[in-house]
Amino acid sequence: MSPAICSWLLLKVFLLAPLCCPLYAISHVLPRNGTCHDTCGSVQLKFPFGSGFGCGHPAFARYIKCSSGNLQFSTGTGIYIVSSIDYSSNSLVVSDPFMSTCASMQNSGSFRLDRASPFSLAAEDMFVLLGCSTTSPLFDQNEDLCDTGSGLRVCRGLYSCKGVTGIGLEPNAPISTCCVYYPPIALGPDYGLDLPKLQCSSYTSLYGFGGDEGDPMKWQFGISLQYNDSYNTESCKNCEASGGLCGFAGLDQSFACICHNGLNTTTNCYGRGYAWSGTWNPYIQTKITAT
Repeated sequence: MSPAICSWLLLKVFLLAPLCCPLYAISHVLPRNGTCHDTCGSVQLKFPFGSGFGCGHPAFARYIKCSSGNLQFSTGTGIYIVSSIDYSSNSLVVSDPFMSTCASMQNSGSFRLDRASPFSLAAEDMFVLLGCSTTSPLFDQNEDLCDTGSGLRVCRGLYSCKGVTGIGLEPNAPISTCCVYYPPIALGPDYGLDLPKLQCSSYTSLYGFGGDEGDPMKWQFGISLQYNDSYNTESCKNCEASGGLCGFAGLDQSFACICHNGLNTTTNCYGRGYAWSGTWNPYIQTKITAT
């Protein structure tokens, strides 16, 4: 191609720029804010989650990040591992490294969701408080906090585990120091489990029985959380349709589409070297090259 023809093509392209959204995106390229990934270990990442700061939605970035191949969930009481995310139900499961299971029981810390977080406890969560003092407020008959029905079966199951020796109990010890507690979901993110105040040694959380309520080794241990999924926007959907990942940039944490070519734009990734018809379902695609 002659230099004259090449120059004419490039001039034509830039004269048409106001009519082409992708080329508008090129002129508003933002500084790169780091690399974002669509997986962390074995966990798939989709919006509003991201692998680090600048990835996903800013309301979630302060709580979720990828570190050394582990997806971490942070609150004021500690850092927890995200074992799975179910995007169809807007839920995720986190595991407290100090939480007890049938296989291993140990003294636990407290657990609290931050008041401003976009997370709340899932309806299926069942908290079991272990090794509690008989003077614990949990056993106040006027409060009626401990489940005395099916909860007794859960306590017997856990107290049959060899792991109870880790909190100073013998297997099949009397269950009078165990409490099954269903936290009030209405409290949402303003929920806290203060073990010192409750005078308990440890806690565990169940979100399912793994199909066998009689075998605590098969129970599903972890804390199931619901997340607010009202953050999706058309801008993010358009970005993802172009192969980008949704993120944010700048002091105002404005929307950024993070592209695989190493640059971020304010719209989508189609504009990088392409001219489109101006619709989100283009019928003309012309690759511009200079020779």
